[in-house]
Amino acid sequence: MSITKDAKKQVIGDYQRSEADTGSPEVQIAVLSHRISQLTEHMRGHQKDHAGRRGLLMLVSKRRRLLNYVKASNTPKYFELLDKLGLRK
Repeated sequence: MSITKDAKKQVIGDYQRSEADTGSPEVQIAVLSHRISQLTEHMRGHQKDHAGRRGLLMLVSKRRRLLNYVKASNTPKYFELLDKLGLRK
């Protein structure tokens, strides 16, 4: 399950800091969150897809590490990002 170019461009546009920003932690977390939601929907219909489950767990772990980095470096931005993405913590 990958993200389409158009969907990725829109997600990046919503979370980028400047016009040329495509790799800030906020953008990476937003793209990962979009991929995680797509893969979660896939897993609801395909419970025995163990490779997909492994990929989902790897994406969740990567997002968690990035969120920990943002929390350590910029706590207000961390809470703003959690609210904007609808994540709990």
